[in-house]
This record gives sequence, C-alpha cells and structure tokens, in this order.
Amino acid sequence: MLQIKGIDYVELYVGNVPQTAYFYRTAFGFTPAAVASLETGARDRTSLVLRQNEITMVVSGALSPDSPIAEHVNLHGDSVKDIAFAVDDAAQAFAEATSRGARPVMEPTVFEQNGAQTVKATIGAYSGDVVHSFVQRAPGAPLLPNSVAIPRPPVTDSIGLLALDHAAICVEDDMMQPWVDFYEEVLDFHVAHQEDVATEYTGMHSKQVQNELGTVKFPIAEPAPSKRKSQINEYLSFHHGPGVQHLALLSGGICDTVRALRDSGIEFLEAPGTYYDKLEERVGKVGEDLAVLRELHVLVDRDQWGHLLQVFTKPLQARPTVFMEIIQRLGARGFGGGNIRSLFEAIESEQAARGTL
Repeated sequence: MLQIKGIDYVELYVGNVPQTAYFYRTAFGFTPAAVASLETGARDRTSLVLRQNEITMVVSGALSPDSPIAEHVNLHGDSVKDIAFAVDDAAQAFAEATSRGARPVMEPTVFEQNGAQTVKATIGAYSGDVVHSFVQRAPGAPLLPNSVAIPRPPVTDSIGLLALDHAAICVEDDMMQPWVDFYEEVLDFHVAHQEDVATEYTGMHSKQVQNELGTVKFPIAEPAPSKRKSQINEYLSFHHGPGVQHLALLSGGICDTVRALRDSGIEFLEAPGTYYDKLEERVGKVGEDLAVLRELHVLVDRDQWGHLLQVFTKPLQARPTVFMEIIQRLGARGFGGGNIRSLFEAIESEQAARGTL
C-alpha cells in the first residue's frame, strides 16, 4: 500500500514571483514564509513559500528565458506545476509508484538545512507538464532546496482559509477514465463520487478520486458532447492541454472570507437570483442568512452527511484558466453536485461575454 498522508504543498509556475506573492498576500491572506533565490544559492529560479493555516503554496519563476519554468509559463500561463504529497518514505513511494508504471521525473534527492533533511522524488501526472512529488521532511527541514526562512514576514490579515479541500483537474475527451485508472492503480486512490452535467449548451463527465485517508481529493473532468464549447473545452484551449482548473480552499466562515476577498478586488461568478427563491425547499434549513448568501452569490448543496457552501472566483489571470473555489463544509462530503448546473450556466454567461462559448 502506497500511503499518502496528505498534500504537502502546491507549486505554481508564474511569470513574476514578487507580484504573484504580493497578490496572494494582500488578496488571499497568505504569509510569506521562506524564499529561494540567487541570494540564497538558487541558480535557476526564484521561489517564495506562502502559508495560511494548513495551506502551503509555492510560487516559482524563471531566471532565464530558456528555463523549463519560462517554457511552462509561455505555454500554459501562470498555472499549477506540482501537487506534492506528504509521505513517510519518499524513496519507497517513488519506487512503488514507478514500479506500477508512473513516469519518473526526479529520483529521490536529499537536501538539508541546519541539520534537518528533506527527501523529495517526483513522478509525472496527467500531462507532461504537471507532476506529483513525494516529500519526506524531518521537523525543521526546509521546504525547498537553497531556501531560507523569512525572519520578519510582512503583517498579513488572515481571511479564514484553513486547508486545501481539493484540486479540480481538466483532461481531454475520453481521458478521464485512463487518469482515474492511473490514480487507482499507481497511487492507491479510489473513486468516491461521480457526476455528469448537461445544460442547454454544454456538459461534462466527472469522477472524483481520493486517497485512503480522504486527505487528497481530485475531481477529474472531461468535456461531454455538446452544442457549444464548454468551460472544460475553454480551459483546455487556453491552457494548451490538461491541468489544474481550480483549487478549492476550505473556509471556516465563507461569508466573512468572501467579503474580505471582495474588498480586495476579487471578482466572483454570480448565481442567478432565481437560484435562491426556493433554496431551502431544495436543501433544507441552512443556518445562514439567505439574504447574505444571495448578496454574496454563495451556492448551497446538501448530501446525506450535511451541507456545503461554495463560491467560485473568476479567472485570476488574463487567460480564462485557473480560478479558486471557496468552500465551507457543514458535514457534507460531496462537491456541490446540485450546484454544478448553476455553476455551468454562470460560467457560460462569462464565456459568452468573452466570445468563447
């Protein structure tokens, strides 16, 4: 059994590291924690580690135009490169995964700081440019090679983000099942949920895989045959291949989080007003002020375990690719299946405005 404990960090390759870090600090409440740069001994990149409660993000940028990071950003725009898994034994995890057919990217490598070691190994994932690293870290060990802690990080106001709930993946036509098989056969994940959706114009097929502990969740979606170009097609077109469409960030109080993000200039998809007219008839008593949910365009769903509240930002960069979901779970374990049609219709209105529907 390949035991994955959880997500250690998510790394994005970006065009401008200081500006991206500033954006996530001032808009999303992340605190800079460590840096790897020319000044610390890194020769091929600059990386900043950002943290908020249990979420760790790394933003990395190129130092030369022929760098693999620069090539990635040129092709895909700012986007997720690595979803790294925390494991007890990185070498063993790498050996097991590659013996099951995973493409090796980086052999187990040790880096040390102040006597504490980190072991990291990397395999390929659902595109040639997205990877998974296995990370084994001793207490006090560095997150990145040639990195140093930021001794006096700027003061950051947390906006209530607690953990990474899931990462949603878009893949090409007829590629969902092969990649579901990959996670099941190579990484010992299992299918926990399945969802198909169709609107008047577009649709998708989706299966959600997760690890044994339920600490890593990946909804994987492919386009369904439809009259128009779906949001999955749009992502694949502008991203130039499969990848992470959005990260879902768990909030302890979604309304306060959304207000803080709005105050920082973050824009959200808007649900139609009719969505809220008979909301409690569909999902039961929510325990939140319905007028506030309507004002903030927060969607509500219910499954057999409880409710969830969710809202989706508009794309966070020029390309209509990566966005964020803010989610609050009140017992629910699903992904808002009852809201997917409303989400698709809201995105379709944005696509129509962009001329990409």
